[in-house]
Amino acid sequence: MNWSLVWEHLFIVVVSTLITIVLGVPLGVLAYFQKSFRKLILFLVDILQTIPALALLGMIMVLLGAGKPTVIIGLVLYSLLPVVYNTCLGLTEINPAIKEAAIGMGMTRIYRLVHIEFPLAIPTIFTGIRIAAVTAVGVAVFATFVGGGGLGGVIYRGIHIQNMRLILYATLSLMVMSIVIDMLMSLAEKSLLRRKTNF
Repeated sequence: MNWSLVWEHLFIVVVSTLITIVLGVPLGVLAYFQKSFRKLILFLVDILQTIPALALLGMIMVLLGAGKPTVIIGLVLYSLLPVVYNTCLGLTEINPAIKEAAIGMGMTRIYRLVHIEFPLAIPTIFTGIRIAAVTAVGVAVFATFVGGGGLGGVIYRGIHIQNMRLILYATLSLMVMSIVIDMLMSLAEKSLLRRKTNF
């Protein structure tokens, strides 16, 4: 057991979370703008999260083969729900009076989104990203079954040879990783909430 596996696990989580943000936030904005597509978008991302993580990774592996890309794609698909949902929710729950004032000032829909609505919705959006990132830490354990590496291999090996030390080492590493990510994102989230209050 060495630190390279910890960094490998963290790499998978960070990359998948960044891609989830890049895909999830625009989908959430689309769901907010297009009410006719909202139910469909939210339904699809909800369905993706109901699929067992290992089964989802297995299906992707059949199509793309084993390796880190399979794991990252699986994590992205599995993590879309909180980001898409919170983006749509954050934009939808903005005070209607603020939206009406922006319209009264002659702002276009895109200008309102970029300069008024999105900044106000960022704390809620960030909560979704935080949930997705922490969830990805645990789900990434299944990466070992599709050739993705990470700490899941240590847990699997510990179970196979009945080595409690290996299992505890990997489990504690995952717990620390989750706690640190959650704490850092929680601090950032509180900062965003303070800015929203002062807006």
